[in-house]
Amino acid sequence: MPPGGVDEAARFYGEVVGLEPIERPQSMGGIGAWFRAGSQELHVSQYDDFVAAAKAHPAFALDGSALDALAERLEAAGAEVRWDERMPGARRFYSFDPAGNRLEFLARS
Repeated sequence: MPPGGVDEAARFYGEVVGLEPIERPQSMGGIGAWFRAGSQELHVSQYDDFVAAAKAHPAFALDGSALDALAERLEAAGAEVRWDERMPGARRFYSFDPAGNRLEFLARS
């Protein structure tokens, strides 16, 4: 995240995307927010020379109804939802966090 963007990212990932906030160790220094996504973790940190990840991205797997509900929440929050039908056996879309980082959300059949 760019300087000053962590609070907005924490709201986006926690409230809109629905990831579980977890405690970030104070020993890590700096400013950031951590989240649990199933057995994985997402760590968001402030970085002075920030450049959004427009191509490389995390992908979050959900079930079909959760995928549709998330797309609706993202759109309601003003985030772009870009559906992509190119992956066989999966429904998926891309979105972007408040700093412009690309995110993928998918449900496999």
